[in-house]
Amino acid sequence: MRYHIVSLTAIFLALALGVVLGATKISSPLLAGLQGDKDTLSSDVSSLNDTNAELSARVTSDEKFAASVAALTVRGTLPDASVVLITTNDADPADRDAVLSLLDRAGATVSGQLQLTADFTDPARAEDLRSLAASSLPAGATLPETGKVGATAGGLLAALLIGKEDGTAPATPEATTAGLSALSGGGFVVPSGTPAAGRSVIILTGGALTGGSEADRATVVADLAAQLAQSAQGVVLTGRTGSQVATGSVGVVRTDTAASSAVSTVDDVDTASGRLATVLALVEQNGGGVGRYGLGDNAQAQVPTLAVNG
Repeated sequence: MRYHIVSLTAIFLALALGVVLGATKISSPLLAGLQGDKDTLSSDVSSLNDTNAELSARVTSDEKFAASVAALTVRGTLPDASVVLITTNDADPADRDAVLSLLDRAGATVSGQLQLTADFTDPARAEDLRSLAASSLPAGATLPETGKVGATAGGLLAALLIGKEDGTAPATPEATTAGLSALSGGGFVVPSGTPAAGRSVIILTGGALTGGSEADRATVVADLAAQLAQSAQGVVLTGRTGSQVATGSVGVVRTDTAASSAVSTVDDVDTASGRLATVLALVEQNGGGVGRYGLGDNAQAQVPTLAVNG
């Protein structure tokens, strides 16, 4: 009996040893292969990191260059131009200040600044805005026959702030003050000082909208720009990176054939090159041209080449 137990123990020990030795022989090539894969992946990651660092350095260099030449590039390109600057509630003040600085170097006069509130694009307040526009219209002016609230509001703002070709104001000072006061009292706009009429318009916005009803709110701003283009000498809609998508007003204009043939767009005003493109796009607009600029897939170029050459 003792001999039998010892024999069984010897058998189990031999089996265990065989399993261990067999596993070692099987796993060695497998482990070697896995180690090779790991080394290859590590090399790929390192290469990608190097490429990313190189591209980042190049972008930084390009930005520094654009910032350094922007003021010189735009100098004197908008002599005697009068510009109304409209900003949405999500526009970045740093973008606004940078664009204002370049407009000054270009020789333009910013005749008025107007900030749109969140209520301006809120679908829940669309009827209020439409009704207010109809009741605040200066004598002799008409609103577009459309169901688009952005176009309706654009009709009112054009009647208040877009100067005529002969240089005269579109409405009396009293009518302009009354109309802007009504919009301000309704919670739709915040004027900066007392805006005066201008022949051109820059609408400065943020990136892609979030928080619900994104497409509807982006469409209001896009329709506003398109309507102002019916009266203004030039209109540029410029937004931050991301504004070129379907939930950004720049993207909405670019997908609308009629709007994109009248309104120039820039999708990277948060960069030095985008701010430069904004002012050059207005130069191009005032000369009868139009374009889509920035870094988005639906942009035709980074900056308006014709304006640079012209």
